[in-house]
Amino acid sequence: MKQKKFYSHKELHKEWMKDPEYRKEYERLEPEFQIAKAIIDARVRRKVTQQKLAELANTGQAVISRLENMTGKPSISLVQRVAEALGLRLQVRLVPQ
Repeated sequence: MKQKKFYSHKELHKEWMKDPEYRKEYERLEPEFQIAKAIIDARVRRKVTQQKLAELANTGQAVISRLENMTGKPSISLVQRVAEALGLRLQVRLVPQ
């Protein structure tokens, strides 16, 4: 019986990036990935729960969950409040494609 090969997410991603449609969608979502990752990393480093972060940012826990899971389109003002609640400064840059 042939043994199945398991792939890491990095190996799969590298392979999938060869597909132009996958690459285009991945690149379209990159800013959202960056926001979600930055919030999660900062929240975990500071040992703050989603609920506590929501209180500090004057919003609901479900809003923080949606930010971290990339299931919503946050306003810049919301991201700013969350950043400030985590002791961070929001920085936005537009760069050539």
